[in-house]
Amino acid sequence: MMGANSSTPAHERSEEGSAERPPRRTFRFREYTLGPDRRPEAEPVTFEMYCASCYVTGPVSTDAEDGTWWALEHLKKNPSHLDYREHVTRSYRAEAGAWL
Repeated sequence: MMGANSSTPAHERSEEGSAERPPRRTFRFREYTLGPDRRPEAEPVTFEMYCASCYVTGPVSTDAEDGTWWALEHLKKNPSHLDYREHVTRSYRAEAGAWL
């Protein structure tokens, strides 16, 4: 005597009652090194001074020394403004390394 599943093809019988599995995935990891972007097309490093007393900012420059003249001029006009900060903007780039 034949069973109830005898008319069901074998490939369909194996799928009956089993939960659908997600597709198999493989994950790979990669090392990266992060450092200043020194490529020719990288954005230039910029410097900007600002007064910590009144939060006024000087001009943005690619020369680190340019901000000091602005701070001295600002100090002449505002003798009580004694604290200054420099903001440096430097681009960084991640470089792909070996696959792990």
